[in-house]
Amino acid sequence: METAVFIVCAAIVLAGALGVVLARNPVHAALSLVGTLFGMAVLFLNLEAHFLAAVQIIVYAGAIVVLFLFVIMLLGVDRLEDLSVEPITGQRVLAAIVGLGTFGLAVAFLVTSDIGLPGQKAMTAPITDQYSNLRQIADVLFTHYVYAFEATAALLTISVVGAVVMSRRIARADQAQEAPESQEAAGDD
Repeated sequence: METAVFIVCAAIVLAGALGVVLARNPVHAALSLVGTLFGMAVLFLNLEAHFLAAVQIIVYAGAIVVLFLFVIMLLGVDRLEDLSVEPITGQRVLAAIVGLGTFGLAVAFLVTSDIGLPGQKAMTAPITDQYSNLRQIADVLFTHYVYAFEATAALLTISVVGAVVMSRRIARADQAQEAPESQEAAGDD
């Protein structure tokens, strides 16, 4: 039964992830993200991680996706953009190179490291009464998982910069559309 649940949820997660990447409408992409997050919650339930499943639904599928939809609606999805025009020349080629490089680094890291190999010692430490839970989490986070922590910080920073760039580009397009209209109105007077 667990295998069947895993297969169905994995298919839902993969379909939702493809929907996020391939959807042209940002609202449809956000709704595909909701499907992905619900599939992940069921996978957490399958692993008997009930707290993580609840957090997945409440925090991510609830609050974060609502925030995404709010930003999408605030930026305006009623305007169609020409995706064939690149604001920065060569950005798609550069993005492909960076993506392939990142994928290559991830594969090289997994091949050369001993993470997840059978018979290897896990990187988690047992919980002891010697230190508080917060200190133990900090020790593990900033020693064993420091690269993942830094990658997450970089990803969040890049997403904030991208949101600012998108909002400024749309604001400039609105100003350019309003300028001829205001000149026509002044000429009519």
